Amino acid sequence: MNSETQSVCKEETYEFLFNAHAKTLHNFVYYKCGDTQQAEDIVQEAFIKLWDNCAKVIFGKAKSYLFTVARNLFYNEAAHKKIVLEHQALSVNDSTNETPEFLLEEKEFMKKLKAVIASLPEKQREVFLLSRIDKKKYAEISEIVGISVKAVEKRMSQALVTLREQLGDI
Repeated sequence: MNSETQSVCKEETYEFLFNAHAKTLHNFVYYKCGDTQQAEDIVQEAFIKLWDNCAKVIFGKAKSYLFTVARNLFYNEAAHKKIVLEHQALSVNDSTNETPEFLLEEKEFMKKLKAVIASLPEKQREVFLLSRIDKKKYAEISEIVGISVKAVEKRMSQALVTLREQLGDI
């Protein structure tokens, strides 16, 4: 088929593109998501978008267009799933049996804790967050920051002293 004169809007050309690329496109998406149904849905959506934009897509660029659209659809779905999971996690956390007073105190404490952490000197804050948030071991922190394990221990100790002073023993 001549890539310059072939119109993607012609039914036989569109059908040719589907037959030529659908299986490869399905495998491409399947390898990304590991879900046959999701891969089929994304392939269908990609071909629908090709049909909707057939006047704008040159025959020679149709394959590239399909793969780009499929990849973007996959990433959009993945981002959406991540947001849904985060929302579900928040909903689960919100549905505790705690009293409103407790929840308010907890919120105030978290606000104060974040402020105290933010006020730590940069080097202490960095070590503290790598240890407590990223769950890194002191040896790993030492490599990341480029200091000795003893220096990591000292910075962590100083950060904990500051936190205890500012927040009290809890």
